[in-house]
Amino acid sequence: MQLALPDTLRWQDDQLHLLDQRQLPQHIEYLAIETLEQAWQAIHTLTVRGAPAIGIAAAYALAQSMHPRHLETHEEFLRRLQGNADYLKSARPTAVNLAWAVDELVKAGQSSPTYNTLVEAAVEIHREDELICRHIGEHGAGLIEPGANLLTHCNAGSLAVSRFGTATAPMYHQHAAGVPFHVYVDETRPLYQGARLTAWELSQSGIDVTLICDSMAATVMSQGKVDLVIVGTDRVTANGDVVNKIGTLGLAVLCHHYSVPFYVACPSSTYDEQTPTGAAVPIEERNAEEIRQSHAATVTAYNPAFDVTPAALVTGIITERGIAHTAQDLAQLIPRTLAS
Repeated sequence: MQLALPDTLRWQDDQLHLLDQRQLPQHIEYLAIETLEQAWQAIHTLTVRGAPAIGIAAAYALAQSMHPRHLETHEEFLRRLQGNADYLKSARPTAVNLAWAVDELVKAGQSSPTYNTLVEAAVEIHREDELICRHIGEHGAGLIEPGANLLTHCNAGSLAVSRFGTATAPMYHQHAAGVPFHVYVDETRPLYQGARLTAWELSQSGIDVTLICDSMAATVMSQGKVDLVIVGTDRVTANGDVVNKIGTLGLAVLCHHYSVPFYVACPSSTYDEQTPTGAAVPIEERNAEEIRQSHAATVTAYNPAFDVTPAALVTGIITERGIAHTAQDLAQLIPRTLAS
């Protein structure tokens, strides 16, 4: 699969460069990350977004922060590494990939406390993510039949990972195979990741796309215009609950009502077997100004970034190792050594 899209991030000459997704689609601009604080801000302010992409960016940022500046003991190196890791984790609490990736680098540093070891670990996370997305595409492709109408929410595409996306990977796979289909894209308020990112990237790749308001999903389903919903996820808990962009729960309820299959694309790094249910996941609440803007400047606003979809509403979870239909399936498909 070849995609005519910019890289989400780049590692060049021992420095992390992030595609500023706040500027898309009008401007393609890369920010050079020079400090750990800049990396934290980039993750927190959605310069880089999408659970896998956040994890990859954090891995590179953590490695970069440990570039040798002076002689220090192994103990001092590891203390600094853990402190920097804890700081990066605080940038966004809901997506599990962030904590998973920096923990992987801490483990690597504990085995061999050197800068080069950390860079190699970050590069491996990046490489594996691309392979994982490719395999998700292969396993999910059969869900998209010729002439199908799909619906997706937020951006779980190439811009949210290293390449191919998670929810979009089956779409790119089938498109490359010449299978005709159509995708409805929710605009995804209040930050419009669907309108600014998903609709743009799919159309750039030649996929047939129609953009709709979030509130229109019920109407297109009621008219029989949706055969399948595929979304990404920021975390799947041990019981199969899905934590994803706000509005996902509503889609799952609609799918249940209209008997539309509801699938979730989940790489192994997003599976959180340590958290029993979605109720235990901290839900990020973002600045109320994202909702108010200039239209209701004095009105109280509630702005959770994510919601929790109960496992009972999920038809299946597409992983790089196959499709899981139960929490037991998921635990068997993603071994403990990958998820922990």
